[in-house]
Amino acid sequence: MKKILTILASAAVLFFSFKAIDPSTWTLDKNHAKLGFSITHMMVSDVEGSFKTFDAKITGAKDDFSDAVVEMTADVNSITTDNEKRDAHLKSDAFFDAAKFPTLSFKSKSFKKVDGNNYKVTGDLTMHGVTKPVELTAVCRMGMNPMSKKAVAGFKISGTIKRTDFGVGASMGAAMLSDEVTLMANAEFGKE
Repeated sequence: MKKILTILASAAVLFFSFKAIDPSTWTLDKNHAKLGFSITHMMVSDVEGSFKTFDAKITGAKDDFSDAVVEMTADVNSITTDNEKRDAHLKSDAFFDAAKFPTLSFKSKSFKKVDGNNYKVTGDLTMHGVTKPVELTAVCRMGMNPMSKKAVAGFKISGTIKRTDFGVGASMGAAMLSDEVTLMANAEFGKE
């Protein structure tokens, strides 16, 4: 009986001595990041733009990011296509309606490793007051910052959405502006 109690006590000590792994937080290095998009104009040329002001963070317990959660926000008023008149039009109620919907956001629901450094990221994109699920692809490169000696991760992210799903530029036909918008982001994150 003593032997059984000793075994049970030892098992209980081992069982309760394991500590849950705390998730790590990775913060965006804004000096090495860009959030952009591309849309086809009049079915012949692509116009690119970006958001100057945005932030993102990644949290997860696994080193391979397979359990990561990505959260991103962007200031719609920071949109730029290198054309002030077009930028003002994009901020107007004909497109983003930045006065009413000043922020766009993304929060991942799944960050699945496909193979090697390739991931499939799904989550909710909220833009123009509409939230829709989106699927993105991501390529990750890992390294060590030689100055801070902290882990860094770089992500190249891309995907396609339909602007009309979000009510953006709804009065513009596909002959004027493609419905499909390519999303592109390059972002470097440092592990805290």
